[in-house]
Amino acid sequence: MAWPWLHLCICLQIPGFYTTLLLAQTPGHILTQTSNKTEILCDLKKEHTGVYWYRWSQERQQFQFLLFSNTMGRATYGPGVRQDKFSVHEARSQSSYSLHISHLQPSDSGIYYCSAFQSSQLLLGTGTQLSVVDVLPPKTTQTPVSKKPPPRTTKRKAASREGPCSPLVWIPLAAAVLLLLLSLVPTAYCLHRLRRRLRLRIHRQ
Repeated sequence: MAWPWLHLCICLQIPGFYTTLLLAQTPGHILTQTSNKTEILCDLKKEHTGVYWYRWSQERQQFQFLLFSNTMGRATYGPGVRQDKFSVHEARSQSSYSLHISHLQPSDSGIYYCSAFQSSQLLLGTGTQLSVVDVLPPKTTQTPVSKKPPPRTTKRKAASREGPCSPLVWIPLAAAVLLLLLSLVPTAYCLHRLRRRLRLRIHRQ
């Protein structure tokens, strides 16, 4: 039986133990109430010898081997696992299996994984988070969002859409720059004459 080595791979997380597209596990999350039952689907894309099921306990911080189901429908259970609680059924074909869990209790909460050997590779599902509670939380109702009427467009706003390249913007700006340059010409001429006089005085001294 290969499941003890699988258990060792999960605990040590050695290379070669990975999630792959060759194995799909659904759903990702399950929230249910005490005493209910649920199921987890594992879909394999290639030939295999069987499906292993494990559970990660957040409280105990360890993996627990639940059962192994071969292609003939025979199941081998882990130590202390109740056969009337866990069972594997063929879903659609020999490539799809579902894990049925009944008489759920809060202690059954955890992350459930299906895995299989294919072509000397160890494949692992993405995991299903199972949460078992005594009372389900109330469903939250979303309040409808009030639709605000579209803003009214005015002529003033339409004029603002002309942008910085509009003649209404650059013509006054160009005129102001031209006046500024013209006003600087006399000032520059006076400064030039003043510097010239200073040089002449210094030269005479």
